[in-house]
Amino acid sequence: MADLKMPEINYVIVAGNLTKDPIFRETTNKTPVVNFSLASNRRFKDSSNQWQEDVCYVGIVAWNKLAESCKERLKKGSAVLVDGELQSRTWKTDDGHNRSIVEIKARRIQFLNKRGKFVDAEVLEEDDNSVVTDENDVDYTEDSFDKFLSNEESDLMKDK
Repeated sequence: MADLKMPEINYVIVAGNLTKDPIFRETTNKTPVVNFSLASNRRFKDSSNQWQEDVCYVGIVAWNKLAESCKERLKKGSAVLVDGELQSRTWKTDDGHNRSIVEIKARRIQFLNKRGKFVDAEVLEEDDNSVVTDENDVDYTEDSFDKFLSNEESDLMKDK
């Protein structure tokens, strides 16, 4: 039996609403970055066949033009669909404690709310179901998982 190399897959899609306003900042070299948290709801039937709801809170980070788009369009309660990858990072706090976090680094964000324009205290809405993509993103337009595999990994999967 051939040795099977573990595919390097790290792909996440989540939809939800922002739990608070996004936090926008720039790094020391002026790279825009935004952080926000999503609440993603899930409905399921429990053992007594009653509907229950569970909420998963997840942190999102977006960079560059994607961050700037989020700054302009998102606020607490906004609905988004985020396509990205999990990343972990660690840091040391000012009091010397080590901290770590797992969050989603966004590749694409689809804004699901209508964009509101305020004119004399009236809100006029227009469709804003747009998708913004990280400029350094790889094209993931096909629906096959093969796009996540190297040629070697793909060949190993075919040799089963």
